[in-house]
Amino acid sequence: MNRQFHERMQEKLDQLKVATTPEPIRSDGAGALDLGPRNVERDRQNPDMLVPPATDFGLLPNLKFSMSDSHMIIKAGGWSREVTQRELPIDDTLAIVDMCLAPGVREMHTHLQSEWAFVLQGTARVTAVDEMGRNFIADCKPGEGWIFPKNIPHSIQGLEEGTEFLLIFDKGSYSEDNTFSISELFSHMPMDVLSANFGCPESEFAHIPDKEVYITEPVPTGTIEEQTVPSPTGKVPNTYKHEMIHLEPLKGDGGTVRILDHSNFPACTTIAAALVEIEPGAMREIHWHSNNDELQYYIQGKGRMTVFKPGPKARTFNYQAGDVGYVPVGSFHYIQNIGDEPLIFLEVFNSKHFSDISLAQWIAMTPNEVVKTCLNLSDEFLNNVGKRSNPVVKYPGFEFPSADSTPQNVQYFKNFDYKVKDPTCRAEEDH
Repeated sequence: MNRQFHERMQEKLDQLKVATTPEPIRSDGAGALDLGPRNVERDRQNPDMLVPPATDFGLLPNLKFSMSDSHMIIKAGGWSREVTQRELPIDDTLAIVDMCLAPGVREMHTHLQSEWAFVLQGTARVTAVDEMGRNFIADCKPGEGWIFPKNIPHSIQGLEEGTEFLLIFDKGSYSEDNTFSISELFSHMPMDVLSANFGCPESEFAHIPDKEVYITEPVPTGTIEEQTVPSPTGKVPNTYKHEMIHLEPLKGDGGTVRILDHSNFPACTTIAAALVEIEPGAMREIHWHSNNDELQYYIQGKGRMTVFKPGPKARTFNYQAGDVGYVPVGSFHYIQNIGDEPLIFLEVFNSKHFSDISLAQWIAMTPNEVVKTCLNLSDEFLNNVGKRSNPVVKYPGFEFPSADSTPQNVQYFKNFDYKVKDPTCRAEEDH
């Protein structure tokens, strides 16, 4: 029976060697060819969802949604698309919008939620006015951005080269449909009321839009000095512009983390964020966040994340540029760079401060005797666990992948002939 089991497992691996498509067969021979209808391109993008690691267990909600699957709103001056709780039901804390002004103007508007932004391409010029009539204007380049507190009116211009940027709102159910646009306000206001409010003839409003403008065609912008309007009450006391890309990073052995929150940017009262860069073969260490859920946006590269929740439950997802990820508060997780270029992504939280807890530090800062009773680890191991922060790890000889004890996705291994890795498994094979 053992020989027959071995032959059956090897037969499936041999089928996989000549297959031209990814197949749901793991490196231990578990699984079978998928001969039915399928979306092969999707399977290629999600190898660890097609073939989960053997350590995955139970069911977790979907923690991934691609911007490519979201509805695109196209206007003369650009486009936008969003991922909210509607697209990703587990997301009840933050919503994300991807917007392009090429060039164009996101019309004057305001929200019931605060808006945090990160520029991906080009230059965006933003303007705002606070409750005391103090104004703000700034140009934001890639890696920079802004935050506007809730109900602060503002506008965004894409300069000559155009711009693409992310907008994060501090409510999962938020949608661009919930925006107060100045064109809609005017189009639904009685003419005599507008006339009385501004002290001018009704004829002044004869050509106002009859519906929301949303994104307009480009207008002459000039220099920032030329567009600055002097305010009798002055400028806003604290800048709304952040320069996240220029922050001093936390350095790990395999990458960096730049953190932006209330401690270094006072305007951040509802949003904290981290810009993470992971070298090929490195990993954002096993950790969890103590204060809120994590929304992710992947900017570059290919990543692999496993999330753990009580139950136990564990599920692995694949991410690439343009994907949105999500991690519920308190859930252990790690992110590996499985590509050949740096993996760059944002971690965003509905909180004024960034907080994460390292598994390694938890173990290192707990008495050895306590850890040994839980995990049966050696003193040598425990004495070598790092006590200092190492948010992105990459140790020589211990880089992903490794299937020494756990069958993994066969795509990561060149030699996948069937081997019995654990002698205790033979009893199962004999039945």
